[in-house]
Amino acid sequence: MASPTVFTGVSLFKSKNSTKLITSTRFSDSKQQLSPNSVKCCSKTTTVTTEEATGRLVTVKNGSDSLEICRVLNGMWQTSGGWGRIDRDAAVEAMLRYADAGLSTFDMADHYGPAEDLYGIFINRVRRERPPEYLEKVRGLTKWVPPPVKMTSGYVRENIDVSRKRMDVPSLDMLQFHWWDYSNPGYLDALKNLTDLKEEGKIKTVALTNFDTERLQIILENGIPVVSNQVQHSIVDMRPQQKMAELCQLTGVKLITYGTVMGGLLSEKFLDTNLTIPFAGPPLNTPSLQKYKRMVDAWGGWSLFQTLLKTLKRVASKHGVTIPTVAVKYILDQTAVAGSMVGVRLGLSEHIQDTNAIFSLVLDEEDVNSIQVVTQRGKDLLRVIGDCGDEYRRA
Repeated sequence: MASPTVFTGVSLFKSKNSTKLITSTRFSDSKQQLSPNSVKCCSKTTTVTTEEATGRLVTVKNGSDSLEICRVLNGMWQTSGGWGRIDRDAAVEAMLRYADAGLSTFDMADHYGPAEDLYGIFINRVRRERPPEYLEKVRGLTKWVPPPVKMTSGYVRENIDVSRKRMDVPSLDMLQFHWWDYSNPGYLDALKNLTDLKEEGKIKTVALTNFDTERLQIILENGIPVVSNQVQHSIVDMRPQQKMAELCQLTGVKLITYGTVMGGLLSEKFLDTNLTIPFAGPPLNTPSLQKYKRMVDAWGGWSLFQTLLKTLKRVASKHGVTIPTVAVKYILDQTAVAGSMVGVRLGLSEHIQDTNAIFSLVLDEEDVNSIQVVTQRGKDLLRVIGDCGDEYRRA
């Protein structure tokens, strides 16, 4: 999501119809209380593939709806402008290289510039140039971010058909829904209409992006079969583990995370740099670097962030990997996390080798403890910003 990040003190769950969350498995004081049997998404018996056993693939599911995805997703926000000019042919060739390397899940949105169109070209190349079993492993996840207007069946259908046409698929693998204004309950109408489209076969799985814990509970209580919620989550931003993960554990809904390498800030490039001095360090010349630098400032500042980078570098050197590899693996090991996003600058730069190293990396207790010693010195971002997605809604 490309939007200014706002950091203010907030009072959570202020609406009259909200339900107070507490730190136990009881999530609602209302009569419509979640129970392990009412909205449980995951079956107790599952068939595990070889790739799932090695940690590369995971299945997100709710009832009979399921989708197998790669645990590291190729994020395509970077195609929307601000990261360098994207050449169409070079971008599609890069997508093929990522998929050939086993990184076959792509995440995009209706407002990410040409992302959906690039996927449409890419998937047709796959159909023509790769075997059928290859095509079966490719996934295209997109998002719909509508204005808060009346969510009629026709309006929802029309917008989903646009994404289907751009991506050149009869059915969207996953539609992740975002809503700007919780005071407008139209998000429930939208999700019910999306569920109808799923039943028609135009969408395989319905999911959310940037919803908070309270609204996720309301959505599940309304019988919407969402399989996941895509939220910002990194070593610096551990908010999803404070409330959201508990509800996810109870219901089986999974988290897909973005901002996990903080636009590249969690990398060797920014180790031993001083951004407080003009022109002394690497430029913050992309929307993602600028966004996540604000997150660093809210969390504890550049000096503490340097301490974190040095700690991550020691862990990375111990295992023969890079800082981003450690950063992503740390989040993949968190409760309820099914997958994490790594942004791809298609045709401009690649990190296939570092990304594939994530699947074989095992962080031991010493690694985790050394990281937590530093992160516990930072501010509680739940108090500073609010719950998941509140950075997009708090003025």
